[in-house]
Amino acid sequence: MAASSSYPLKDDLDIVIPTIRNLDFLEMWRPFFQPYHLIIVQDGDPSRTIKVPDGFDYELYNRNDINKILGPKASCISFKDSACRCFGYMVSKKKYIFTIDDDCFVAKDPTGKDIDALQQHINNLLLPSTPYFFNTLYDPFSDGADFVRGYPFSLREGVPTAVSHGLWLNIPDYDAPTQLVKPRERNTRYVDAVMTLPKGILFPMCGMNLAFDRSLIGPAMYFGLMGDGQPIGRYDDMWAGWCVKVICDHLGLGIKTGLPYIWHSKASNPFVNLKKEYKGIFWQEEIIPFFQDATLPKECTTVQACYKELSKQVKDKLGKIDPYFVKLADSMVTWIDAWEELNPSTKESNGK
Repeated sequence: MAASSSYPLKDDLDIVIPTIRNLDFLEMWRPFFQPYHLIIVQDGDPSRTIKVPDGFDYELYNRNDINKILGPKASCISFKDSACRCFGYMVSKKKYIFTIDDDCFVAKDPTGKDIDALQQHINNLLLPSTPYFFNTLYDPFSDGADFVRGYPFSLREGVPTAVSHGLWLNIPDYDAPTQLVKPRERNTRYVDAVMTLPKGILFPMCGMNLAFDRSLIGPAMYFGLMGDGQPIGRYDDMWAGWCVKVICDHLGLGIKTGLPYIWHSKASNPFVNLKKEYKGIFWQEEIIPFFQDATLPKECTTVQACYKELSKQVKDKLGKIDPYFVKLADSMVTWIDAWEELNPSTKESNGK
């Protein structure tokens, strides 16, 4: 084992993994993950025993634990859906979170070297973002890059980075209709780039290879109501991403996307996915314009205040589409109440 100095933020970062199966995939990640603390959120049958390889420092929560810790507020945590991972964000006490799915393996860069995804995420988070003016050489803080001619000097300090959104080789993160028409398509393109998402631009956030600064944006990382008993699935991470982007734009925080890559090992069933997604495919044509037009009052200076204000707008405007959004808006408030109950010191945090 290398010296602890080789593992940046070892004492300040938790790795959150949602799962329904034994975590054999951790063996591949051992050289990169073993020094870090893991929070495993077990979905499905709580009586099932999940096996974790020896040598990892972890805590594991199943549905019974969630119900015990949150009581009636546990209703805001999805069941039979990977959206349950956000419970791990809530119980963590660390500044940073990295979350990964159990079908994501170590990828290789074009030279054949194993990619330390966690290290790249940390680099992304510790360096500023530039959401107010696009740099054509992408991330100016990356090695070998800088601000190009014409970039305003007044904007070169950047803003704090709240989210690092990584990508995937092999199985791309496609929706069900695209899976059905391109069943054999694989992503083999390794693009050596990180970029800041410009202010005012939304994106489809994927939760399978994601890191964020919990102290900056944690309370907004709610993955919604999905899965068992809900009319929609596979929109959990995207819902969180739309909320997070609106709030980051309002509070002056940045989001980066690009490196690092992981190897997404298996495609989910497109027919099952279509059943989960089909309402969302229609609804998103109204959801996305809602978020594009959403504004937050200047009085909202904390993530929690922003999120509660957004929940009101969701209920008022999206509630007209389907009663589900009224229920979702209520759960957004329950989530914040539960977050503050478990994290009382964050009540007045504005993330800066």
